[in-house]
Amino acid sequence: MIRYEKDENLEKIVKCVIDNLGMEYIKKSNIYIVKSFNAKTKAIARIYSIPSAIRFALGIEPIYVIEFVSEKFDKLSFEDKIKVVIHELLHIPSHFTGGLRPHGKMVNKKIVNNLYKKIDLNKCS
Repeated sequence: MIRYEKDENLEKIVKCVIDNLGMEYIKKSNIYIVKSFNAKTKAIARIYSIPSAIRFALGIEPIYVIEFVSEKFDKLSFEDKIKVVIHELLHIPSHFTGGLRPHGKMVNKKIVNNLYKKIDLNKCS
């Protein structure tokens, strides 16, 4: 059975990456981080948003949840963990609308690697 936990250390790292890369469009208070255990997936991490109709009905702003699959994510080097964080954050559109960017022009390995080079890892470790 899948189990979820909050991870305050990982949350700090995600927020540090947001700050380090100047992603001011991301409302850090509307980003939630969870770690999953026993997830049956090939993914290392996944990002979710709440659909617009549900947000409208509940009267809430866009919210994003990033799930890190512990069995896969925890085995990565610190460098690769940061790259996964960057990758997931790139899925968030620059207007913080609640939607998700697909893989391709705005979310790809080249962009992730270029952004990784800009991060001061001492601030995020």
